[in-house]
Amino acid sequence: MAAKKKRSAKQKANDKRLGKMAKARGKKSSPKTKTRTKIVTKIKTVVKRKTNKGGKKRTNVKTSLKSITGSKTLQKVALGVGGGIIATALVNRFMPSSGISKFAAPGAAFALGGVEGLIGQFALNMFGSPAGNSNVQPQMEAL
Repeated sequence: MAAKKKRSAKQKANDKRLGKMAKARGKKSSPKTKTRTKIVTKIKTVVKRKTNKGGKKRTNVKTSLKSITGSKTLQKVALGVGGGIIATALVNRFMPSSGISKFAAPGAAFALGGVEGLIGQFALNMFGSPAGNSNVQPQMEAL
């Protein structure tokens, strides 16, 4: 008969630990109370069948326009530009030779559209009208 192998110190410590855990588990057991079982009713879910629709997904013009005009920044720019145009028209109508007319457009743009409206108004002025008077014909130089 083969001699039993001697257990190491780690193995003995683990045996002690497991023994204590089993002992504690036995002490905790108390008289069990009956619990009611809950009856669960299953609801059938209707699964939609997948249909194979051929072709590419079409983008609707209305939805693409809505996404562009739905931007808050773009709305502020439009408000600023529109307010600037209206303010300029009103000032030029009632006070044509007033010095206030050059400040009316940026002021109204800032008031209605904030910083975005002011930037939009300046961009419109920059790209809208060329610098200087375009009606003046260049003079010919004499040699």
